[in-house]
Amino acid sequence: MPWYVIYTKPKNEKKVADRLQQIGIEVFCPLVTVVKQWSDRKKKVQIPLFNSYVFVFIDEKDREKVFQIQGVVRYLFWLGKPAMVREDEIAALKEGLKETMVSYEVKGIKVGDLVPIPSGPFHGKEGVIKQISKNSLQLVLTELGVLITLNREDR
Repeated sequence: MPWYVIYTKPKNEKKVADRLQQIGIEVFCPLVTVVKQWSDRKKKVQIPLFNSYVFVFIDEKDREKVFQIQGVVRYLFWLGKPAMVREDEIAALKEGLKETMVSYEVKGIKVGDLVPIPSGPFHGKEGVIKQISKNSLQLVLTELGVLITLNREDR
């Protein structure tokens, strides 16, 4: 059985994943911990790595079951067929999420450069620098079609 990609309503990834698990569907919603700042405090919260995407491990004949869940919009399609993700890619993503990227240093790179990602959930992938600012860096992972923003965490 392959892993399929489900597109969810915005901010519904964790709820959809929980509801899918409750009806017996194996699901993977990769989460990362970030520090959010409010006017009076900072707090670590877990947010989805991919906005509006959840992975499901389901047999082709059972694909319609996901639409029983509120918050599911559709399957992601690639070349006219439901997008499938290989088991080894899901395993690599799970393994990469065990590591945490604590900091990064911007030296000698500029917008448009292709850079390898040395650690973290996207270890081994390459990204194109889209934007560099004092406290953040944006990379486009062309292989995955994902934009990542790395924010500097003050210690």
